[in-house]
This record gives sequence, C-alpha cells and structure tokens, in this order.
Amino acid sequence: MRARHARAAKALDVRVEPGRELWGWAGRTLGARAHTAAGQPAWLRLVSSPEDKASGKLWDGALDAQDVFGDLDGRRPALLAVHDAVDDTTAYRAELSARVDQPVLSDDPVLQRDLQLPDSWWQDLAGTLEKVAAVDTDRIAVRQQYMDRAIPEFLGIPAPAVTCWTAAHSDLHWANVTAPLRILDWEGWGRAPEGFDAATLYAYTLLQENIAARVRTAFPILGSPAGLAAEATVCAQLCRR
Repeated sequence: MRARHARAAKALDVRVEPGRELWGWAGRTLGARAHTAAGQPAWLRLVSSPEDKASGKLWDGALDAQDVFGDLDGRRPALLAVHDAVDDTTAYRAELSARVDQPVLSDDPVLQRDLQLPDSWWQDLAGTLEKVAAVDTDRIAVRQQYMDRAIPEFLGIPAPAVTCWTAAHSDLHWANVTAPLRILDWEGWGRAPEGFDAATLYAYTLLQENIAARVRTAFPILGSPAGLAAEATVCAQLCRR
C-alpha cells in the first residue's frame, strides 16, 4: 500500500508530507497529507480492492458525491482528482481531496465527552443535511430487505413502514464532523429512511445526555412516527455490530 500510495502521488503530481499515516479498516485504505503542484493543501487517500469487486456504491462513492454535491457550499471537502491502477488482481483508486485542517470532533465515532458547539453549528448541520436529503439519487445506503430482516432479529419488532426515502450521508458520527462544520467520508452515501443521518448521530451521542438532547432539538423528526423507521434501522445496525 505504501508503494502504491507513492506511485499515485507521482501520477497525480502531488508531494506527500512526511509523518503520520492514516490507515483504514483492515488496511483497505491509506491516507496522508499532501500538497498539489500549485501548493494547495490536499489529502491523498488510496483505496484497495480485489479487481473483480472494484465497482459499486463504496468504490464510486466519493466520485458520485463530487458529481452531485460538489463541495456542498464548503461543508464537504471537494474531490480534486482520481487515479486508478491495477496490480495483478488488486485494484487501487487514489482520491485527491481538498484538505480539512480542523480536527474531527471526536477520535471515536461514539461521543465520549461534552462539546460546546454554538447554535450556528447546529443550524449549519441541519441545513446541510436538508440539502443532502433533497437530492434525487439511485444510490442505496439502506435496503428495505435489510430492515425487514435485521429489525425483527435484533430489536424484536416488525420493521416500521418507511413513509419517505431520502438521500443521506449514512455514516454521520462524531469522527466524521468538524467545527466549523465539515462532513467527511462520503463513500457510503445514498437513499435511506427519512431522518437516517439524524438518527445515526443521535445513537452515537447517547453517552452525553446534554448533547443528545441538543441533537433531538435540532432534528425534530427524532421521536416522531416519521422517524421511527430510521431510528429502528440504526439501532439494528449497531446491535448487529
């Protein structure tokens, strides 16, 4: 992966900064700070996959997000360039993105400490997710078949009816957001039950009662009949993990 990351940097004409590497789950991804030839701060992320599986939602998520959202009014790091390569039976995709210098709000997806976030941050988050939800897409983040199977298995109730499907980031937790607001990691975005992002963030916030209450204030769909399908799905996902 390191050798392939270096080759991708050369192909994209960027200089990788020495120092900390950021590895993803099971060594599937490798990211590092970089600068473009013009001196623009950037982030170079390399993704690997068996060649016969190098397609579909996760593989094309960043490209699809760039095509549909752009930088989402500055709330999403823009994708600047992509470079694909194949070595033997392994495919590699290098994604060069604008760098976000603000640290994420938590090193853990589950919020472990209190946060002091201004009202404007919550307004920005709600407004951004509203723009995401308004997008028409055929990408799927949550399948009805999964809900029908997982919710009875892990929660012991029938899968609630989905009253509305909308586009969602689908992995909205505290290790994917910064202040000022930037939302990271868009590879899994797609259609989900309405309120899915709010339900996901809420579930990852439950250890911090004050912030959890603030999430519910920002997203009144939580606790409503319309939001029940999203909340049940998130609970089933986390129980399954």
